[in-house]
Amino acid sequence: MPDPAASATEIPASEILVTLDDFLARARTRLLAAPDLTGEPPRGDHELTPEFRGMVDALAARTAAVLIPVIARPRPTVLLTLRSSHLPDHAGQIAFPGGKIDPQDTGPLDAALREAEEEVGLGRGFVAPLGYLDAYLSRTGFRIVPVVGLVQPDFGLTLNPGEVDEAFEVPLDFLMSPANHQRESREWLGLMRSFHAITYEKRRIWGITGGILRSLYDRIYG
Repeated sequence: MPDPAASATEIPASEILVTLDDFLARARTRLLAAPDLTGEPPRGDHELTPEFRGMVDALAARTAAVLIPVIARPRPTVLLTLRSSHLPDHAGQIAFPGGKIDPQDTGPLDAALREAEEEVGLGRGFVAPLGYLDAYLSRTGFRIVPVVGLVQPDFGLTLNPGEVDEAFEVPLDFLMSPANHQRESREWLGLMRSFHAITYEKRRIWGITGGILRSLYDRIYG
């Protein structure tokens, strides 16, 4: 399967200047105006490990949403979480606030904002939605809709210890520099799984979070 990330025209890391105004200008024209809940997901774990697709197609479809919180600082940052080490799935991994879209949610945006409130206490009044990325299909069968939101910098957080051990910020220009993007592989259930990864100050961002960050780069700067 062709790799969209490899075929995209990349801006050299030395030429990326991520100012808040430039990011917002690009986001307004390049993000999706509405979430894609039914079409073929163009992004997902199957991009780098095509064998996952057959496994995913055998699972019941489930929908989820994550918030990509871009903090409106002079040097913009992205708010990420360290999942609790006690969680049954993806324990101790770096993630965006998010989770399943519940029946009472009005859609991916509502679900992403609700989860951000529940996980880290980020009030939805501090978040201005900017748009959506392409849906991301996980190897566990979740169709994840990433919602990009601009967060006012005077927000406060209250972490839910049952879900999150830590919340921290990473400069957006670091995450959007292709020089910091790696591709790694490891054996999983007899398959050689490949995935996107970024390392920031000894923090390893990989898996779904790494894939969605690469999707953000491809759509905004690729």
